[in-house]
Amino acid sequence: MKDSPWFARFATRISHLAGHPITFGAAAGLIVLWAAIGPFAGFSDAWQLTVNTATTIVTFLMVFLIQSTQNRDTAALQIKIDELIRATRTARNSLLDLEDHSEEEIRQIREEYEKLASKARSRGNRMET
Repeated sequence: MKDSPWFARFATRISHLAGHPITFGAAAGLIVLWAAIGPFAGFSDAWQLTVNTATTIVTFLMVFLIQSTQNRDTAALQIKIDELIRATRTARNSLLDLEDHSEEEIRQIREEYEKLASKARSRGNRMET
């Protein structure tokens, strides 16, 4: 399924805002304010329910927004890596769709590269193909 352009822009913008230090400060400030109101509210159930409900709703919605942004970022990164593999003469083009392989196939390929890295380290030189 394809993201709608407005939702993609919205999710990206909200994800970036959520990760901003000012947003963290504002959220921390709201928690401090909520805690300060506690004695005046008698630490009532309604006082507790306010922060519990707000944080649950925000967390629930942020999971989907951040996942949408992460999916797009991952897809773009995968395309860039695929292009580098395709453009490199000595690269293994069979790795272009590695993300679609089974966990076992990926584990086997990783082991091959770990062996190559170990050999290169023992010789003190760059990795060889």
